[in-house]
Amino acid sequence: MHSFAITAPDRGMENSLKHKVDRKTKPPGALGQLETLAVQIGLIQQTLSPSLDRPQMLVFAGDHGAAKAGVSASPQEVTWQMVGNFLNGGAAINVFCRASGIALSVVDAGVAHDFVTVDGLIDAKIAHGTASYLDQPAMSAAQCAEAVGRGAAIVRQLAAQGCRVVGFGEMGIGNTAAASLITHALTGVALADCVGRGTGLDDAGLARKQALLAQAAGRWQAAGGDAAPLAVLAEFGGFEIAMMAGAMLAAAEAKMVLLIDGFIVGAAALVAARLEPALVDYCVFCHRSAEPGHRAQLQALRAEPLLDLGLRLGEGTGAALAFPLVKAAVAFLNEMASFESAGVAG
Repeated sequence: MHSFAITAPDRGMENSLKHKVDRKTKPPGALGQLETLAVQIGLIQQTLSPSLDRPQMLVFAGDHGAAKAGVSASPQEVTWQMVGNFLNGGAAINVFCRASGIALSVVDAGVAHDFVTVDGLIDAKIAHGTASYLDQPAMSAAQCAEAVGRGAAIVRQLAAQGCRVVGFGEMGIGNTAAASLITHALTGVALADCVGRGTGLDDAGLARKQALLAQAAGRWQAAGGDAAPLAVLAEFGGFEIAMMAGAMLAAAEAKMVLLIDGFIVGAAALVAARLEPALVDYCVFCHRSAEPGHRAQLQALRAEPLLDLGLRLGEGTGAALAFPLVKAAVAFLNEMASFESAGVAG
């Protein structure tokens, strides 16, 4: 299996960063979470003057075998159709990335469709969707390891090109169900508290989703209920979730800033953090999803997100929307006058 050398940022310069923040022309703490964020990014980059070079959004797409059983309100074909929408520039994530100045690439991790080669699409397909975790593990251990490795390779190439901040998004009909099962298995929070409406299930659809996921969880428990992170990932995950986990691990290893979106991206982050706890130090948790299981993830990761807008779209939209705040945190650290430079009594 892949190994990653992830260490927590050296905190030797933390006091210097905090002093720089505190001497800005403002009352101490007046910029709230932006101050914490500025210090975090300074520690990640080990500098008093951080920069957010070549920001990149990666949207990982994959299909789930269980989607055919009705765990989602949308048909599986929507996955590849939305990938086409991303590539044509017409989705919410395209709009928000353009507005926030983030480059966007779509990763075919395992969509049940064959795409033609086109700019902006990274072909990393493991298979045409996972198996159904209602009957068997979603992927083999070998497939899971391959997905993790391919995700890591994508980010290592970005790092070599000078990228210092990477956002994570996803697309995959049925992946809120997979994220619910992963969250339940890794946190111990009751499954019912991890399951939401996804793309818009009505009450009957939600009840069906809960029953199907209870079936999947029961099958896993009957097989021994191995709660090791990679075992859970292979049991319930999608190729897009596994590939994101690998990409996150490589990004933290490269000391990049990780923009973590909502519930499905959070499931990948939960897996990655259980493998390498120091990964969390490199993560900016961008928003609190309306999906109920996201709260369990955030609590497990001890994370306080930047935004709480009731979002539940996925795609990386919360990360793209939060990026201007990340830029603002770095900008005030680098550009705002100090009491000394401004001649203001502090």
